[in-house]
Amino acid sequence: MAATKPGRLAGRHRRPPEARATYREVLAIREFRALWLGQGMSLLGDQLAQVALAVLVYDRTRSPLATAAVYALTYLPPIIGGPLLAGLADRYPRRRVMLSCDVLRALLLAVMAVPGMPFAALCCLVFCVVLLSAPFSAARAALLPEILDGDRYVVGSAVQNVTNQAVQMLGFAVGGAAIATLGPYRALALDCATFLGSALIIVARVRRRPAPLRSAQGKPSMWRMTLAGSRLVFGDRRLRTLVMFAWLCGFYVLPEGIAVPYAERLFDGTLSVPVITGLLMAAMPSGTVVGAFLFGRFVSPSGRLRAMGWLSMLTCAPLVACVVRPPLEGVLALWVLSGIGGAYQLAANAAFVQCVPAEGRGQAFGLVQSGLLAAQGIAILIGGAAAQQLGPEPVAALAGAAGLSAAAVLAALWTDSRTEIIATARATVT
Repeated sequence: MAATKPGRLAGRHRRPPEARATYREVLAIREFRALWLGQGMSLLGDQLAQVALAVLVYDRTRSPLATAAVYALTYLPPIIGGPLLAGLADRYPRRRVMLSCDVLRALLLAVMAVPGMPFAALCCLVFCVVLLSAPFSAARAALLPEILDGDRYVVGSAVQNVTNQAVQMLGFAVGGAAIATLGPYRALALDCATFLGSALIIVARVRRRPAPLRSAQGKPSMWRMTLAGSRLVFGDRRLRTLVMFAWLCGFYVLPEGIAVPYAERLFDGTLSVPVITGLLMAAMPSGTVVGAFLFGRFVSPSGRLRAMGWLSMLTCAPLVACVVRPPLEGVLALWVLSGIGGAYQLAANAAFVQCVPAEGRGQAFGLVQSGLLAAQGIAILIGGAAAQQLGPEPVAALAGAAGLSAAAVLAALWTDSRTEIIATARATVT
């Protein structure tokens, strides 16, 4: 094919196939800024609410089991609700779905913030609040590719990834001090305000779009949409592989679930166990922030797809070295390196968007997100039980070895699919 001058190509098409979008270019898009700001606000409020709930439940019950049970409620609803409710993002306008979920969650949190709320009612309200995150997240994930085209989507995902990790670290770091100052009920009220703020931003900055599914025969039932979404995701070889790449996180997230016993093993009298635990839990998110920035900024779109297999192996390989029981500095370095490899999820997400038709994105993203949470929850549960018998270091190493084996298989399967996806992307642009 003869070379085409950049000027002529830009005149006919929005961007060359290998052009890399910049962070400034993405942040200049008004609708993306609105989604980004709203997400950051509500996520920070959620981190404060999570700490507040733990304090509130423990103060009420003095039971570690009850406190852990309420925390477990944050995993269960999306696993159940994702496949069933994510289809709302395809049946109805996605902006309307997001607004409805924000307003409903704000109302539920306002009720939770009432002092003296019975424990059983508090659990029910927590379940409902988290359940509503499934259709909201599906609508938001499905809307983003409509706002950001091509490589802008990958860079926008990197911005969101960095923001998520940074807000989580900030929320957990300042959450205890904030709760001590505000009290748990005011912290819940603050989380209510963040959802209302997110809703106002969506109203003001995100434009209306029609529902993706429009048929003269009416909208299909939720059950039919769930079955159709499952056939779509698992009936396509490329999508199956990409979903497995996403669910691989169960292996490399497992060590974070055993951070407390790991910290006790590393305790040498210099730093307290809570401080060591905080350092361990912040290590992988810190690596992910670095990896997402470098991957989104300096690697070409096709280069990201080619590097996916290698980076997925990088997420798990460093954990194998935990078997030699390195000191704290060594463990932190290994976990940061594992987090850097996690940047492959950006490319997997972009490829998934490219392969899923727009009218089925909400349901598809909901199914993947449910499996993602299930993989993390089950892995952490198994890891905790195994660490009680074997100790945290061997369990982290075993998780790394199992994940490395799975990643190697996925990398081999991905070789043919990535060539097809790269060729399709170039043909679409040119």
